[in-house]
Amino acid sequence: MSLSGYTLPVFACASAMAALHWLRHRQPLTSVSVDLIEPPQIAEISIEQVAGLCNNTALAITRSEPGDNLDLTRNTPIWAMVQWRVGDGENVIIQGGEGVGKQINADNQPAIYAYAQKLLQDNLNRMLADDEKITVNIILPEGRSLAVRTSNSAFGVVEGLSLLGTSGISQPLSTPDQLGAFRRELQHKATRFQSLVFCIGENGLDLARQLGINPEQLVKTANWLGPLLVEADLLGVKEILLFGYHGKLMKLAGGIFHTHHHLADGRREILAAHCALAGLKSEDIGVVFHSPTAEDALKHLKYLDAATGSDWVNQVYGAMAEAIDSRSQEYIQNHSQRGSNATVCGSVLFDRHREIIIKSKIGCLLSKKLC
Repeated sequence: MSLSGYTLPVFACASAMAALHWLRHRQPLTSVSVDLIEPPQIAEISIEQVAGLCNNTALAITRSEPGDNLDLTRNTPIWAMVQWRVGDGENVIIQGGEGVGKQINADNQPAIYAYAQKLLQDNLNRMLADDEKITVNIILPEGRSLAVRTSNSAFGVVEGLSLLGTSGISQPLSTPDQLGAFRRELQHKATRFQSLVFCIGENGLDLARQLGINPEQLVKTANWLGPLLVEADLLGVKEILLFGYHGKLMKLAGGIFHTHHHLADGRREILAAHCALAGLKSEDIGVVFHSPTAEDALKHLKYLDAATGSDWVNQVYGAMAEAIDSRSQEYIQNHSQRGSNATVCGSVLFDRHREIIIKSKIGCLLSKKLC
């Protein structure tokens, strides 16, 4: 049985709580109790070090422990520097220091997302009197070097890691145990809804919520799209909206239904093939094929559209979205006994700016029903 650990926001919050405790009591803590909020439970987090930097500033350090998850942040230090503050504004101001990524699509704001913000605000405000104010600076000393091994840049986050997530629990996304957990979540939601939304990761879940989709209809799949599509059909789900980053979902257009890059990639081949079918010139197909990332390939198509007045993005991605739908239907029907009653699939693809690139025809219909 795989063991769950905690996400980075939890350790950042624990460090901040320990630093604030030192400011008030001038005593180091060896652990703190963090209210995870989601799920509603308390986590005991070990504190590695606490130190006062001056009369009004303290620093505390924790180390990431993601459980059995194959997470590159395992054992990375998370610092929080807390400083008393006077003046107007919120009681708790949260800043991102070295190693915390910057959102290039949001005026370089620190990549500290909604759950992390709420976690820090709620836990720290409980420790403050009404008239007390602090500034919290989160620092990830190894964040910049670790970030180059992630897909953060594909979502417009540079120079560090994100404090991203919708829960305090960190769970392995690619182990058989985790597939079992995803299936149980799907089984529960299938008893309540006939239409569900499959999101591979946190970026999809976050954007879907922003667009007004009921969070209760969202199902996180990680890379297990194939098994979960079949499971949804067996459970009698009528409609599935595949909602994801284009660099992941385009794999389905090539019949790849386990999307982890260690098992299969094929993105450049799939994208180049659709460009050829759409009639793109051979030299531009070559640029697409040799692009280092799917985002770079998309950028080239956008450049051609802007320079020549063409419509390659819609043509290529429109065809690819329809292929995703049809290949998904074929996949389900190949593993299903329900025939014409099989689950219907539509797709929505977004880019690194979290902007929608294209919706398939069925994706458009399902989006209108779900939003």
